[in-house]
Amino acid sequence: MDEKTLINLRKNYEKGELIETKINSNPFKQFLIWFEEVLKLNIYESNAMILATALENKPSARVVLLKGFDESGFKFYTNYNSRKGKQLSSNPNAALLFYWMELERQVRIEGKVQKLSREESLEYFNSRPLESRLGALASNQSEVIPDKEYLEKKFNQMKELYGENPPMPESWGGYKLIPDLFEFWQGRPNRLHDRIVYERQESNWKIFRLSP
Repeated sequence: MDEKTLINLRKNYEKGELIETKINSNPFKQFLIWFEEVLKLNIYESNAMILATALENKPSARVVLLKGFDESGFKFYTNYNSRKGKQLSSNPNAALLFYWMELERQVRIEGKVQKLSREESLEYFNSRPLESRLGALASNQSEVIPDKEYLEKKFNQMKELYGENPPMPESWGGYKLIPDLFEFWQGRPNRLHDRIVYERQESNWKIFRLSP
């Protein structure tokens, strides 16, 4: 790819601004304000977020879906034996990134991850479409498999074995990231972007602005 072609993709951001006097003092409430604005736009997969984990100073990132949040944290579900699951087992420090280009916004969230209870994971698992539940049984996530047909055959085996009531795998469940830092980023003209950070300090949040 020609470097000049990439340079010419540059654009100016002009859709909003982020001012300290107009933001909520609670980062969870500020996130909710932004997320509700995203939902109103019917953005495809508006709950998609990048989850970054690390093991032995080697970072890894992938897109997962946010499945719930409140002031206790942000929830997602996966296979505990997946690459990210193994990394989180050894190092619970993780980061989330939401990017909504339609609003020229992103939110970074850093914190520690803990597993959800078996009961909460089961409640969510049983709310999923049947095919998704069967897929969770068929896939040993992140393991090497010989070919696509192998996975499809296993899926059909699970479907024949369990029918309409597949059980939740022992290796599957939820996590919750408990934040200690939020950064709200709003694109601005001339690359003078707004960056507002909330940093947890005991029971309070310190709010400050970063240079773009």
